[in-house]
Formats: sequence, structure tokens, C-alpha cells
Amino acid sequence: MIIKILTPEFVVFEGRVDSVLVPGISGDFHIMKDHAAIVSALKEGDIRIFSAAISDDYANNFEIENTDQGEFSYKIKSGVIEFNNNNGIILCEC
Repeated sequence: MIIKILTPEFVVFEGRVDSVLVPGISGDFHIMKDHAAIVSALKEGDIRIFSAAISDDYANNFEIENTDQGEFSYKIKSGVIEFNNNNGIILCEC
């Protein structure tokens, strides 16, 4: 699945991932391949990307959480996610 993470200033990430964990306003939720379509507000917390690797273009934007599982995190203050047909866009403020 493809995820884009955007702020008003720059593109944080764009690429293929295995899954993404986001801080929804009602609690964290994990989006995996073939997840149902969803639009949700996000609260302050970490977006966690699960992927074998992140391109050098975006690696500096993330903290490495777990190299064995390919887990990378990006801290946000708020945002919104739209996910449909294995494509997701996260608009956020950091």
C-alpha cells in the first residue's frame, strides 16, 4: 500500500509500506493492506510506519523505533487521514 505524509511545509514521506499506525482521536488504529475506506481526525502522537526500509529522501524525518520489525515513527500535533483502495494521505501539523 502507498502512504503519503504531508505538512504545510514539506512532504514527510511518500512510498510503499506494509502498514501504518496512527493516533486517532478515539485511540490509535492500525491500517493494513485492504483496510476499509476511512477518514479520521488525528490527535497528538506518533505516526508509525512499518516498512522494510525508508528511502534516504525521507529517512531524516523519522526516528527508528525497531529495526527488526522495520518500525519508524514521526511525531505530530494533529492531522487527518484518508485511506481508500490501498492509498492513504495523512495531512498533519508537527
